[in-house]
Amino acid sequence: MRRETQCVHRGGLPDPMTGGINSPIYPSTAAGYLDRDRVPYQRYFNTPNQAAVVAKVAALEGAEDGVLFSSGMAAISTILLALLRSGDHAVFQEELYGGTCALVTDLFPRLGIDYSFVPITPEAIQQAVTDRTKVIFLESPTNPLLRVVDLRRVAEWARARGVITVADNTFATPINQTPAALGIDVVVHSGTKYLGGHSDIQCGIALADAELAGRIRHQACHLGGSLNAATCHLLERSLKTLHVRVERQTENAGRLAGFLAQHPAVAQVYYPGLPTDPGHPIAAAQMRGFGAMLAFDVRRELSADAVQRRLKLICPAVSLGGVETTICAPVQTSHAKLSPAERQRLGITESLLRVSVGIEHHDDLIDDLAQALGDGTP
Repeated sequence: MRRETQCVHRGGLPDPMTGGINSPIYPSTAAGYLDRDRVPYQRYFNTPNQAAVVAKVAALEGAEDGVLFSSGMAAISTILLALLRSGDHAVFQEELYGGTCALVTDLFPRLGIDYSFVPITPEAIQQAVTDRTKVIFLESPTNPLLRVVDLRRVAEWARARGVITVADNTFATPINQTPAALGIDVVVHSGTKYLGGHSDIQCGIALADAELAGRIRHQACHLGGSLNAATCHLLERSLKTLHVRVERQTENAGRLAGFLAQHPAVAQVYYPGLPTDPGHPIAAAQMRGFGAMLAFDVRRELSADAVQRRLKLICPAVSLGGVETTICAPVQTSHAKLSPAERQRLGITESLLRVSVGIEHHDDLIDDLAQALGDGTP
């Protein structure tokens, strides 16, 4: 099946009682066990509603199996704890979701796990690998500067050395990019974003082959970050429109990026779909679409906060991936936990604004940005 069809038809559970075409909700936390080989229990990650969602997203990502979680951070923390132990070493690219960075720096020293944060180039990642390295953790496009990592090159090099690669595919979505097809071992999403897509549910998912998914699931049963049946139902319903949503959002993002790149109030636009973007050649090679996230720096004489407050349609809000267009300042939101010096080194400035582009008409979004930015004067 093509992805549009997979979104609708993969993973469903036709109702055996009524013949309904939508999956029934199985909320019970108590199930009979006599004469049964497998007892469904939400904390065991084996209920029908969980399985329906995993089957759909695994088909979209081209993965054998997966584990569904109550949040993206539950997925990321469980993956790392399943694959690493005391004495091991892991390599993380420098530009990651701020919550991932905070998890590593806070938890790993207490567990005796060594780690390195390195620039996103394959050369820097390779140089950081030691004989104790077990995991390389990547994110592409990156949050919040939309830089692009050559996933295939890193994956091929790591696999030859027995190092497991993990890629956060939240920004790209499986509609625009499938890291497993590029050789990545584990793909993770904060499903709170595009998979849910309506800013009203929280979830995460990890996709891998059967062996790695089994290791992650085993660890997950200890940690308990499972997703309840009602939220699984909402997520499955949302996934049916994932392709049409992301396709429209991606088209809109390209139009907004082109507008912002020509605006006198904008110092720089970060979007891999722009031919002038440094990551464009790699993005064009490994992505089907350039995604619905973009970022831009307003000129020094302007205030990013004032620009946000002048917006009438686009909403200043945390999180991303919903059908509505939102905007935020990463220094106050996604990367607030980093030190000012660290943010400055990474290029996450006070003037930086990150936009999650929705499904509205692109002209309405451009009009709103135009009036908020003005003519470029303070």
